[in-house]
Amino acid sequence: MILTQCACCAAPLPHLAKQCSRCKTHYCGPECQEQHWKEGGHDKRCKQSRKGGGAEQYHADKRYKEAVVVAAKACAADTKGQTCYICTEAVHRHTKEGLVRGCACHTTEGFVHVSCLAEQAKILVADAQERNLDDTKWEQWWTCSLCEQPHHGVVYCALGWACWKTYLGRPEENMARCYAMTQLGNGFTQANHHAAALSVKEAEMSILRRLGAPEYDIAIVQSNLAGTYHALGRHEDAIRAQRNIYSGNARVYGEEHRDTLLAASNYALSLLSLQRFEEAKSLVRKTMPVAQRVLGEDPDITLKLRLVYAQTLYQNSAATLDDLHEAVNTVEETERIARRMLGGSHPLVVVIEHSLRNSRAALRAREAPVPGDGSAIREAMAAMTPGDR
Repeated sequence: MILTQCACCAAPLPHLAKQCSRCKTHYCGPECQEQHWKEGGHDKRCKQSRKGGGAEQYHADKRYKEAVVVAAKACAADTKGQTCYICTEAVHRHTKEGLVRGCACHTTEGFVHVSCLAEQAKILVADAQERNLDDTKWEQWWTCSLCEQPHHGVVYCALGWACWKTYLGRPEENMARCYAMTQLGNGFTQANHHAAALSVKEAEMSILRRLGAPEYDIAIVQSNLAGTYHALGRHEDAIRAQRNIYSGNARVYGEEHRDTLLAASNYALSLLSLQRFEEAKSLVRKTMPVAQRVLGEDPDITLKLRLVYAQTLYQNSAATLDDLHEAVNTVEETERIARRMLGGSHPLVVVIEHSLRNSRAALRAREAPVPGDGSAIREAMAAMTPGDR
């Protein structure tokens, strides 16, 4: 998004910021607007932006096309020789874009154009709104209709831009616009653009609070923000937010609600990041059986809880030999289930495989210690794959 910062100096913008009367580009004041016209190239882009529907729409359309190119390029090896399951073409006849596959389909299914996914989602959401149905069709903007699992990585990011460019022209209080902002922020997160994600999610939180949105909607954005804090290394901020979300969900919805279980998983991950192993382990031990009973082998919650539990064991330098054996066994079982459900290239499976290597390394170091000061386990911990902590 470009309207959360001054187009000239990049300062955060107030709610009612000054804007260009023609293309709606926002500025923090008249000085920046004048400088951007004279020195920043706005005199050349203003007309083009206005023709493109205004600065925000023009920017979103441009970034969407760029994101589609990135996604198709990233998926090129996997999609070679395939056709779209929606339009049945290899190359989109209008946009000329290539195919992507960024879900849990891992056989001969799931090959598709981002444009086809976006058009399908737009039609289904419009139909649901016309018939006054609830908002469950919004999952079409991030979920594969074949495997029913979320898209991930740069494919999700491209869909986030597709969703945002579709609804950004609606009034600020329109929920479709709010949901689209959520999708854009989550798309940035999926593509590891965490600074951009933070900007979008903070803007969304500001809007929801200003509009007096329901606490449930605010809690969702708080959870998304906490995940971004975690990704940016702001672990204390993340853990405070996750603790509040978890306790609030447990109080309002109960211990067995999916949102509570998801919040517990996120909270445990934040505890793990700060090496508060015993707290994380206690929480996960309490939550795992509930998640298994209520959700089954849910990749987003049950499998992640198992992984976090194993990490609380093998990442702890005080782990016993029995702890390390349990960690390895837990990750091995989790890897088998995840690979069967999601395929070998899914990001979650890749993370689990990293943890499997690291847990086995920690176990080998403990079973065959180096004579002397017993530093082998610490060396094994230090050699863990970056990002696994």
